[in-house]
Amino acid sequence: MDTPITDNITPVLNSEQNRLARRDKILRILLPIITLSIGLCIWEALVRYYEVPHYLIPAPSLIAQTLIKDGPSLMSSLFFTIKLTLFSLFLAIAGGVFIGMIFALSRPIEMAFFPFAVILQVTPVIAIAPLILIYVHDTFAALLICAWIVAFFPILSNTVIGLRSADHNLRDLFKLYGASPLQRLRFLLAPSALPYFMAALKVAGGLALIGAVVAEFVAGTAGQSTGLASRILESSFRNEIPRMFAALFLVSLLGVAIFLVTSWLSRLVLGHWHESEIKREN
Repeated sequence: MDTPITDNITPVLNSEQNRLARRDKILRILLPIITLSIGLCIWEALVRYYEVPHYLIPAPSLIAQTLIKDGPSLMSSLFFTIKLTLFSLFLAIAGGVFIGMIFALSRPIEMAFFPFAVILQVTPVIAIAPLILIYVHDTFAALLICAWIVAFFPILSNTVIGLRSADHNLRDLFKLYGASPLQRLRFLLAPSALPYFMAALKVAGGLALIGAVVAEFVAGTAGQSTGLASRILESSFRNEIPRMFAALFLVSLLGVAIFLVTSWLSRLVLGHWHESEIKREN
């Protein structure tokens, strides 16, 4: 009996798809690295060619030397900023998901309290941070509250929208079969809200870092047990511009790392079933 043509074509197509996927993955890593390297080389060349003083714009090589020289101090500040950012993000996730579930299950409660969440979101944290620092005597707790305020609302808003985006026909089907509230939450509402939550997590991760940096700028804290924002302020006061750029580089690096981790989590959670993460050929 002759072998069907599709049996011969399928392995070839799979092999081609795997090859394209590997090429796409390699290009996704290499292209940003190449572009960034070219940009740094141009920066270095322009600074050297025009002999720009280091107290105006330092060369990337000088920033790298500063990172090596002041490594212990900057690493200590980096760990402080990481701790503050992750704690605030965790509290934003816990509070946003819990309150979002209450809002989604009770319309009157949402109507009563959601405006306060909006007010909290639209009020600039730089305006209320001094008040928080006055009322909360522990500096770390005050900074944590400021960062939490910035990261909280995207989680809350997207959780409410996601829980309410479940198909109404499926809601009726669950009700028809007598599903309990816990079963509806586990098998219908939570999967429906998950893509919205993962999108909010990407936003909230960056906002938590921004909130932590802004809060520390407002607090103006100093000393060893402080974050990268304090190193930036301290360097600007002392006119140590290379050190300021080095601290700023670490802040940017941390932001990129948070985005990459949240994007990886999104692919891990949604990659096998949701359209937003399923890889398809153009």
